[in-house]
Amino acid sequence: MSCALGFDYGSRLIGVAVGNRLTASARGIAAIPNRQSVPDWTQLDSLRKDWLPDTLVVGLPLTLEGEEQPASRAARRFAEQLGERYGLPVVLVDERHTSREAAQRFAQARAAGLKRKSDALKIDAEAAAVILERWLSGVSQPLPGMAS
Repeated sequence: MSCALGFDYGSRLIGVAVGNRLTASARGIAAIPNRQSVPDWTQLDSLRKDWLPDTLVVGLPLTLEGEEQPASRAARRFAEQLGERYGLPVVLVDERHTSREAAQRFAQARAAGLKRKSDALKIDAEAAAVILERWLSGVSQPLPGMAS
C-alpha cells in the first residue's frame, strides 16, 4: 500500500493522520505531545515504523490573506526536522480552514452517535486527516520550500 502520514503541527499537540493514495482518504490516528517545540520523537518514530509512509505532509498555517506568520515558521521547522530524520519527501500544504472542517466533521459524527464528547481530544488528528486528504485529492497544491 502506498501511504502518507499527515501532520497538523501545533504548539502543544501535533495531529497525525494516515492516508491511502489509492482511495485518497485519510483518518486521524494520534495527537502527539509537542513540549516547548520539541515533538515526542519516540511516538513519531513508532508511527513511522508502523505505517512505513513514502511521503510526509505537513499543514502550513497561513493567515486568511495567505501570508506566513510565526506558526508558519514553526511548521516549516518541523517539516525540515521530519525530512532530515526520516529521509522522506516532505510536502507543505496550505491548512487554512482545516480546523473548522475538522470541527464540523466531529460535530456531524457526534450527532450521528459515532463519536463521544471525550473524543474531542482527537480533533488535532482529524485536522491532520483533512490536510492529508486535500493533498491526496490534489485540491491543495504543495507550497514552495519543501520537496513535492
